Amino acid sequence: MNKNSKIALVTGGSRGLGKNSAIALSKKGIDVIITYNQQKEKADLVVRKIEKNGCKAVAMQLDVSNVSSFDSFASKLSDVLKENWNQDHFDFLINNAGFGINAAFVDTTEEQFDSLINIHFKGVFFLTQKLTGFLADNGAIINFSTGLARFTHEGYSVYGAVKGAIEVLTKYMAKEMGSRGIRVNVIAPGPINTDFFGTSLIDYPEIKTALGS
Repeated sequence: MNKNSKIALVTGGSRGLGKNSAIALSKKGIDVIITYNQQKEKADLVVRKIEKNGCKAVAMQLDVSNVSSFDSFASKLSDVLKENWNQDHFDFLINNAGFGINAAFVDTTEEQFDSLINIHFKGVFFLTQKLTGFLADNGAIINFSTGLARFTHEGYSVYGAVKGAIEVLTKYMAKEMGSRGIRVNVIAPGPINTDFFGTSLIDYPEIKTALGS
């Protein structure tokens, strides 16, 4: 192991953009800690792919919607960093974990609303807050947003609004963490064929065309 290697923590790294981000980071020589909620087997496959790229990787269970679990996660993270890297910090936090719901504004339930808020905004806010003590000075935070924060498409009112909130939050994070040299940025990808929205983009390619236009 390269003692000078950087470490990234990618939430939701067992699938989709999180998986691709974790593997891409390892190709740049960056070690990776990924989190998964329920898909441990898929997370283990990502770990093995990262290790094949010559980097160290660890998968940790985390439900980003459960703020009360963050203290326990932080304690386990401290142990993982010490056991695997003999240090107490990591360098890059990628807030990627999430899911999508396609529901018309008039049909969206309070349960759907709360689940999107808890995972995409509340979870990002309080997990990042909890982990700032582990984040190295001159490190970086990446928050995932969406093009739906800038253009509209039927069925994504809550998702788009929550990601708009993430973009504003990112500006405040950057302002307040700049004194430590920590960069905070947003990535807002367009429609990609992952299982994020289930199989809707695959089953109905016209949705992808409309979102990408």
